[in-house]
Amino acid sequence: MTEVPLTTTTTKGLHPGLTRRQISMMGLGGAIGAGLFVGSGQAIGIAGPAVLVSYLIAGTVVILVMAMLAEMVAARPSSGAFSSFAQRAMGRSAGSAVGWLYWIQLVVVIAAEATGAAGIIEGWVPGIPAWLWVLIFVAALTAVNLFGVRNYGRFEFWFAAIKVFAIIAFLVVGACAILGLIPGVPATGVGNLVAHGGFAPHGIAGIAAALLIVVFAFGGTEVVAIAAAESDDPANNIKRIVREVMVRILVFYLGSIFVIVAVLPWDSPEVLEGPFSAVLATLQVPGVDLVMSLIVVMALLSAMNANIYGASRMAYSLGERGLAPLASVRTSAAGVPYVAVLASVAFGFVTVVLNWAFPETVLGLLLNIVGSTVLVIWTATVVSQIILRRRADRDGEHLPMRMWGFPWLSWLALALLGTIIALAMIDPTARIQLLLTLALTAALLIVARLTRGLARRGVIRQSDDTRAR
Repeated sequence: MTEVPLTTTTTKGLHPGLTRRQISMMGLGGAIGAGLFVGSGQAIGIAGPAVLVSYLIAGTVVILVMAMLAEMVAARPSSGAFSSFAQRAMGRSAGSAVGWLYWIQLVVVIAAEATGAAGIIEGWVPGIPAWLWVLIFVAALTAVNLFGVRNYGRFEFWFAAIKVFAIIAFLVVGACAILGLIPGVPATGVGNLVAHGGFAPHGIAGIAAALLIVVFAFGGTEVVAIAAAESDDPANNIKRIVREVMVRILVFYLGSIFVIVAVLPWDSPEVLEGPFSAVLATLQVPGVDLVMSLIVVMALLSAMNANIYGASRMAYSLGERGLAPLASVRTSAAGVPYVAVLASVAFGFVTVVLNWAFPETVLGLLLNIVGSTVLVIWTATVVSQIILRRRADRDGEHLPMRMWGFPWLSWLALALLGTIIALAMIDPTARIQLLLTLALTAALLIVARLTRGLARRGVIRQSDDTRAR
């Protein structure tokens, strides 16, 4: 049977249209979400002020993984990013499993974000049910993603910029509170860092337990590796983008957490419920509850928008490589993979409907299954970089960007990820999430192996790179 070529009359290809500034802001927008604004309180409650160490360790892992991604993206930009690299390094099955795992994670998270944002807004407007808000969000953000990548980039830039502005404002207000520059509010200083049971009240165990929560908050930064393929100069842009995202995320995350544990006692109930709101309420900022609710809704919708983009581009890449139905590579005149966008949103919306029908079980189970996806994807990225870098060095291949400290820093990243996985296996809740994610990954690997035979017989399409293997 004749194999279908990678480009057909229904496949016009993606159009470069994202600027370096937009991609950089997308990386920040993907990482700065409800996990920081709300979830950080849980990590603080577990580790106390020493949660800063947890964030520093997780941040180190992110920096190393992003540097590895930058090296591989600069050499071979691809909308499949880490999935494409896993395929080049470890074969078709690995690339397929990583790509589909990422896609499944995003479409489930899209549903969770839409549900979360709708729940908050339903409290403001009780007359409109949450499901209708979900429908509005899905329709609006689907339209944004179908209008062309240039328009999407502009929209997401300003979407994410609002969150970034909120973080900067919080850091400024927090610094003024610590230094006593706010009229009528006594200086808090930094005494709270050690005044309530010491800097690490729960010792190393607390730092380790908080690390399991913190590491997932950094998920979302990898979208820049996908988006770089739709910029005008991927190889050069990715260098600056990764550097900017890494520095800003560390400053925003570590800075925000430092302000929280310095201004308030780490064990106060208000910190656990909502750390940012608690700080602003203490400093007598008017309308703090409404302000923080608006920011959380904006964070959820911004992350949802970025996830629709990331899921659609991954589906497009999987189709290009013969790992997904051919329809997923169809693009509009504007260069948008509209079938992939609609498929990603449709699956996410199905999970929303299931959540409405079975509110006690479905979404929680789905989130548990994909809860540890970031660990699998980051581990696959590290292993891929080690293999591809050694292969490039052996063959004398020129790399536009070379990760510093290779191979020692790559092995350090792998060791840190291994440690986090080992810690997850000790914690009962995290262990369930990890085992479910690993079971899903194993299932995807089995499916990929089974479909390889169909690809070889020409029943489904396979890419040139796959055939070369």
